[in-house]
Amino acid sequence: MSDLFDNPMGLMGFQFVEFASPTPGVIESIFEKLGFTMIAQHRSKNVQLWRQGGINFIINNEPNSAASYFAAEHGPSACGLAFRVRDAHMAYATALERGAQPLDIPTGPMELRLPAIKGIGGAPLYLIDRFEEGKSIYDIDFEFIEGIDRHPVGHGLSIVDHLTHNVYRGRMSYWASFYEKLFNFREIRYFDIQGEYTGLTSKAMTAPDGKIRIPLNEESKGGSGQIEEFLMQFNGEGIQHIALLTNDIFKSVDSLQMAGIPVMTAPNDIYYEMLEERLPDHGETVSELQCRGILLDGNTDKGSKRLLLQIFSQPLLGPVFFEFIQRKGDDGFGEGNFKALFQSMERDQIRRGVLKP
Repeated sequence: MSDLFDNPMGLMGFQFVEFASPTPGVIESIFEKLGFTMIAQHRSKNVQLWRQGGINFIINNEPNSAASYFAAEHGPSACGLAFRVRDAHMAYATALERGAQPLDIPTGPMELRLPAIKGIGGAPLYLIDRFEEGKSIYDIDFEFIEGIDRHPVGHGLSIVDHLTHNVYRGRMSYWASFYEKLFNFREIRYFDIQGEYTGLTSKAMTAPDGKIRIPLNEESKGGSGQIEEFLMQFNGEGIQHIALLTNDIFKSVDSLQMAGIPVMTAPNDIYYEMLEERLPDHGETVSELQCRGILLDGNTDKGSKRLLLQIFSQPLLGPVFFEFIQRKGDDGFGEGNFKALFQSMERDQIRRGVLKP
């Protein structure tokens, strides 16, 4: 998926996701279990670069920073994200012309000034044009740790596939307009998922480059649904989960679970019994999917086979969780699985006493 439509900001994928926590050491231990390695330390700030494959995660422990204030309000969380762009100066100027709110990120001497605008929940949205090997922001602002592989394989997770925003009811159109107006995102999917007791609506947005995808979720009706629970626990709008791509989900999930990452429990047996009916001749080994709780979606109509395999971690940073995904020609978000997953999350809410049937 490239050059889908006009790309005025020169978007070229995700560059990094930034994390912070009011309690030191919380995020680091989770990243280690997720298969990430700390490969560099910022030259002047208490900021670390963790990497796995082509995924860059930043842990910002700098006191009195935007990240620390975000963490004080929201707890351990994803407190910022960065888009790759062809020309950061041009992209930043264009964003301001289109109504973006600038954010001033303090820098030290001999450091790059990273242009940023106000994003979801007030988190910085950085625009980065230095990402080539040897010339990246990390090569300039960070010191790599000697003897550490700069591209660790970890559990085989390779890139950020997408990340979601949970927003207050009635705010989905605002955030859709934000990405449309500034970056020329387009809506590619719309879901209205109803469980037995609650519901949600989701508008999946994608960038012109096809590499940046951001589904927006809001509660569809009153009650203590999953989006409302997130917003209450997170204390506002924000990044709900981050999806990480692998080319071998079975191997990655086995490795993640061995490392101690808890995943969502499998749907009931009926879900797996119905897979052949829903996706005839899908070709996957159902017992291998079922024993791990991996979900399967896609399309096998008219001889074409486009599949998506996915599984979700349990919440790891407050209400924030991770998704592990493998694409076999399918560019969706597992919409065929949404209802089954939604209902399983409802059952979890009932079990925890959050939702009263």
